[in-house]
Amino acid sequence: MNKELEFLQELFTSEGASINILVFLVQIIVTTILSLIVGYFYIRFGNALSNRTALAKTFVLISLTTMLIISIVKSSLALSLGLVGALSIVRFRTAIKEPEELAYFFMVIAIGLGIGAGQFIVTALGTLGLCSIIFLMGLAKNKTITQNFTVHLEQATKADIESILSTLETYSTQLTLHRLDDHPQQTALSFSVSFSDIHKLLSTKEDLQKKYPTISFSFLELK
Repeated sequence: MNKELEFLQELFTSEGASINILVFLVQIIVTTILSLIVGYFYIRFGNALSNRTALAKTFVLISLTTMLIISIVKSSLALSLGLVGALSIVRFRTAIKEPEELAYFFMVIAIGLGIGAGQFIVTALGTLGLCSIIFLMGLAKNKTITQNFTVHLEQATKADIESILSTLETYSTQLTLHRLDDHPQQTALSFSVSFSDIHKLLSTKEDLQKKYPTISFSFLELK
């Protein structure tokens, strides 16, 4: 009976310091809260064209996984060396599409590292500080929609060009003509034009289509 007890004791104890279950539960809660905050700021202020909500859902898993790994290996040199060897053969098959995504991944990994190492205050203050910077950058971001606008019209006259310019000036806050190509059968105009909101852009599109049913044009947002 004693041998069985000794075996169970050896099985559920490690050579290093044991992990306090209460502290571990607190780590899980704090990591989850901080990663959810980062996910909210990513959804609210991110610029990625991909589904930000779907990506933000992975932040909690990444943070918790990192925290779990650090909590386990921090008390054992052997486990730390084993982790280095394991990570050396792991690589991502899916490339990061935008640098912004990589920045947020580093944030949630840093949360897991900090909480796993027991640095609660520093990690919380650092996360809140970074989120404050993201918030301020979001407020300072220019809300104007700037477009590269190209118009193609069959046999446009001077009056047609002036009418197009007048329509764009009515709805836009800034208008610059960069190029005019006038061919016997088609006229092409290229502008950079800024709108205060998306409704102005749509109104411009509707007015031009009413005046010139055969007109074709394209809007391309400038980053």
